[in-house]
Amino acid sequence: MSLTANPSAADFAASGGASSHTLTNCCKDRLIFKIKSSNNTSYRVNPVFGILGPGAKTTVEITRQGGPVKEDKIVVNYAQAPTDATDAQVAYRTAETIGNITIPIFVK
Repeated sequence: MSLTANPSAADFAASGGASSHTLTNCCKDRLIFKIKSSNNTSYRVNPVFGILGPGAKTTVEITRQGGPVKEDKIVVNYAQAPTDATDAQVAYRTAETIGNITIPIFVK
């Protein structure tokens, strides 16, 4: 099973900004995802949870607040979605993670 992110990295100015990324489900099964940040003070991600059908895409917005620069990353964990799942946040609680994507963050 596979999930991809495009672009695969996020670039920001130290003063802040936003970056859009497309997540694509490249497999034949429904996937459920949860996005985590190594720095929840400086970064916001929307949506945090989601369900993607086979071949489906969704846009994820990463927003950086101004602040000190350090090495940070966004990690997208994903699992096979239960057939009857409609609420990604609830369904992810009992899901078994099968993979992840790391989106490195570069701040200038």
